Amino acid sequence: MLNLGLLGAGLVMGIAALGSGLGIGFAGQATIGAWKKCYIANKPAPMTLLAFAGAPLTQTFYGYILMGQIKTAAAANPDNAWLYVGFGLASGFAMAFSAIAQGKAGAAAADAQGETGKGFAQYIAVVGIAETVALFAMVLSMTSL
Repeated sequence: MLNLGLLGAGLVMGIAALGSGLGIGFAGQATIGAWKKCYIANKPAPMTLLAFAGAPLTQTFYGYILMGQIKTAAAANPDNAWLYVGFGLASGFAMAFSAIAQGKAGAAAADAQGETGKGFAQYIAVVGIAETVALFAMVLSMTSL
């Protein structure tokens, strides 16, 4: 049963990282497009746009942290293996969807910031709201284990 519990640990990490990759892809494409528009207009390309492109990466870290907690719990209570699989799936998907939403918000933010040069604080606040979902998933799962 321990191996099944460890599956939950692997699932949370893998699913969260998958979401991070997708979110970074969305925001990264828009960031590159915004830089291109700046270059075409002979304006400097703002490096602050990297904040939008890189923001979804944190969900991978949250998945890694929760993975460690699930591994510890599975070793201590191998009879609860299906519980840990459930935690891995539910928390992993919550983090993944958070990263995807964050990447989409970051894409819009990069486009707007690149074009106008204004609004960074407002845009990063929206990106941060999407981040909060992943934090809640991680922390509430950790306290429930």
